Amino acid sequence: MKYFVASGEDRRFTAQARQALPGSFIELSDGVTHYELRGPEDGDVVVMAGGLTIPLFYWDSLATELNSRGLRTLTCSAYGRGYSDRVRARYDENLFARQLAELTERLDLTARPLHLVGTSMGALVSMTYAAQYPSSVSTLTLVGPAGLAKPRLTSPHRLLRNDALAGLVARRRGRQILQGHLGHNVRDPELSAELTDMVLEAFRFEGSLYAVFDTLQHLPVSGRDELFRQTGALGIPTLLLWGDEDEVTPMAHFDTARALLRPQHHRVIAECGHMAPFERPREVADQIAPFVAARTERLDS
Repeated sequence: MKYFVASGEDRRFTAQARQALPGSFIELSDGVTHYELRGPEDGDVVVMAGGLTIPLFYWDSLATELNSRGLRTLTCSAYGRGYSDRVRARYDENLFARQLAELTERLDLTARPLHLVGTSMGALVSMTYAAQYPSSVSTLTLVGPAGLAKPRLTSPHRLLRNDALAGLVARRRGRQILQGHLGHNVRDPELSAELTDMVLEAFRFEGSLYAVFDTLQHLPVSGRDELFRQTGALGIPTLLLWGDEDEVTPMAHFDTARALLRPQHHRVIAECGHMAPFERPREVADQIAPFVAARTERLDS
């Protein structure tokens, strides 16, 4: 799809603009990445991979909970999201997995295996990373993973295969589609409004809608059963979490995910929508922290 700047994208990333933004920045092979590394320096490192639209701020509350439990956390905005570069590249899982690999290497975090957490589309990225770098992953936590819906003729990645059609839809209706998508993610109306404001603020930067729609073209979020099956065969200790009121990746896929992934542990989080790390950070941390600790004990023994 040809790069475009959508209506409402009235800001541009420059070195001066980034000086006024929170967080840290690092230039990787595909572009500049916005990241935050927090928590005790001697703690095991938990790396988080987010969904289709979310910036790293999405993880703030969960990171705080994990830091208080002695874990170090690395969050970043995927290319095209938050304050990371809107790159002119193919937005697929390989791009995002490469971003994580380069970021952790540049920050000297690869001396010991990492604990990887992926939510929604980020679960697909996490599984891709695990397949490419299995020895670098100590545990894998997947929260409301995308990918198990059956492909349909009306699936976005099918409809958007035509570059001209994709560009037309993105420019004319992209922001409306984005806001509609965000409205289904979170069960609590106040949290939903907070999430929408967070995402739309970052979407003022040029190339944001282009990045999302190019991702929809090149990163299929349905029919990915084989990726789940391959992940389950890797033997990486896996934790599966799901919100019981998830409207984006419905609970109907939970049993399929369990059968394919063969996770060591699984938990359904009550009264929770699609974005459990954002909606229920304490409950999610309560699951991740002991899961990580158990794996660390085996590594040290």
